[in-house]
Amino acid sequence: MLTLASKLKRDEGVKTGRPPGGPSDSSHRVSIRDRLLIKEVAELEANLPSTCKASFPDENKLHHFQLAVSPDEGYYQSGTFHFEIDVPEAYNMVPPKVKCQTRIWHPNIAETGEICLSLLREHSIDGTGWAPTRTLKDLLNFDDPLNIDAAEHHLRDKEDFRNKVQDYIKHYAR
Repeated sequence: MLTLASKLKRDEGVKTGRPPGGPSDSSHRVSIRDRLLIKEVAELEANLPSTCKASFPDENKLHHFQLAVSPDEGYYQSGTFHFEIDVPEAYNMVPPKVKCQTRIWHPNIAETGEICLSLLREHSIDGTGWAPTRTLKDLLNFDDPLNIDAAEHHLRDKEDFRNKVQDYIKHYAR
């Protein structure tokens, strides 16, 4: 998976006329984001639960990938949910952008795919927002509310909430 690392070395050798691994040319710089992602993607993949699968449409662009989540317990157990993750150039000073591609009835996810996690905010009142010390692995924590109707529905009638979730899974998450 770490093809970007070998590509970076290869590109560096082509641009400088030197073989990969030789002294580098200071005019050719790889972004901080790309250097961080080489390590973090490997760490993310090593820590993904068996219910999640990361995929990279372009193996040379580690900053854009998809995550498929197929829960094996709870309300969402029989569905597969797809997320798109874009890591901006200013990473790790700003958080990744995450969007749910599967329509879902969930308190933390709008039906249009926006996700509310304090972790994904640059600034949050409770201090749990993004910080440069965070990594992609921190995105595996999904404990923050957004879809008020879904949250209230869950509090009001858990059985009806479960039925609505299952209806969404049948229609959108198979």
